[in-house]
Amino acid sequence: MLDTVQQFFQRVLAVPESDGRDAVTPQLAVAALFSEVLRADYEVDPQELATLRRILMARFSLDEAAADELIQQAQTQVEQAVDHFQYVSLLNERYSYDQRVELIAAMWRLAYADHELAALEEHRIRRLADLLYVTHSDFIRTKLTVQNEFERD
Repeated sequence: MLDTVQQFFQRVLAVPESDGRDAVTPQLAVAALFSEVLRADYEVDPQELATLRRILMARFSLDEAAADELIQQAQTQVEQAVDHFQYVSLLNERYSYDQRVELIAAMWRLAYADHELAALEEHRIRRLADLLYVTHSDFIRTKLTVQNEFERD
């Protein structure tokens, strides 16, 4: 009898198993933060989207279809998210400082992809850099480095 009651409560109080679709992976976290940069100026330029696809393909060894699926997942997550905590906390936990600095550099490349830096894009990158514990000097250094890359092109 006691076993039956215990089994009943275990079934009733059990946390449902996740199917894994809602789990935030480092890839999804990176794509979500990059999507935030794209959305910052309320315009998603085709050049920025193409740059995002190329960055994700190179960073995570994805083919074009997988990169597009990751972008779609990230955009859906970002639209439903209340804040960036789940993304930045995962990346702060799993990525080294140098990897986080490289993420900020990639964000600058996204922002400059349309050869125009909107104030809202810069503000979003600054905010994300702070959340990723990237120093202000590295924030500025990566900005200037990427800016120089685009001026040479």
